[in-house]
Amino acid sequence: MLNLQLKALLSEQNYTLSNLANASSLLWSFLPEQVYTGFYLYNGDKLILGPFQGSVSCVEIVMGKGVCGEAAQTRQTMIVEDVKKHKNYISCDGRAMSEIVVPMVKDGNLVGVLDLDSSEVGFYDEIDQKYLEEFASILCDMTDFKFFEVG
Repeated sequence: MLNLQLKALLSEQNYTLSNLANASSLLWSFLPEQVYTGFYLYNGDKLILGPFQGSVSCVEIVMGKGVCGEAAQTRQTMIVEDVKKHKNYISCDGRAMSEIVVPMVKDGNLVGVLDLDSSEVGFYDEIDQKYLEEFASILCDMTDFKFFEVG
């Protein structure tokens, strides 16, 4: 149902910032126990904070650093059950207990990551991964990302 709502939401236009803002709001309203739901965009060198819902967040993330940087560098979804036990975790909000990060790739190029943090340890699982990867894929297909450098 979430992914069908995303398709309907994006069907009339493909503006990057509008789509990312609405997508973060949609996820925020659908998924309970979130302390952060949003995007980091790849500028060819590092990840830059994009549209999000939640508390203030880190503005820049170096590739390979933190869960977002690792997922972006490897282009693999990462699920961290307990962020306090993850050696490379960057803490932006002390309420975050678990995290899932989904790389966003369009036409073979990394454009950013979808990042969700929960206030519950072990909140995310493989079912979340499946649907969030589909969500990110739909978003990439229906958004042009022409305002951002991709690498």
